[in-house]
Amino acid sequence: MAYALKLAKSAGQAGEVPVAAIITDANGQIIAEAANAMHQLSCATAHAEMRVIEQAMQKTGLARLPAFDIWVTLEPCAMCAGAISHARLRRLYFGAYDPKGGAVEHGPCLFSQKTTHHQPEIIGGIQQTACADLLKQFFAEKR
Repeated sequence: MAYALKLAKSAGQAGEVPVAAIITDANGQIIAEAANAMHQLSCATAHAEMRVIEQAMQKTGLARLPAFDIWVTLEPCAMCAGAISHARLRRLYFGAYDPKGGAVEHGPCLFSQKTTHHQPEIIGGIQQTACADLLKQFFAEKR
């Protein structure tokens, strides 16, 4: 998560909402990394999770990633949680909880729905304070 936080800080310095994600293999090696790039790419779907999943699939040549884990600095939204399910990622680790836009522990609780194709193991709250503080500082400076 420390590396994802570093990526998130860089995204925030570039004017993006400071959220980043990495995907690791079964040995814990990082195989893909991405940060939010919605403004840079003028694309509403350029969330860190969407970008890192696509990158990992391109790198591995796999359409599903059941032997890989995703680490995200913020609880994923509904779009990203859906992509995590479709990618069949093994585990989801995330930092800050997102009561407003999150869809894992909040809102639709996507992985708890019977119609969800795949439910990864979920570990939330990793370096929660550092991840939340980064977002709070970013938005405080915007106001």
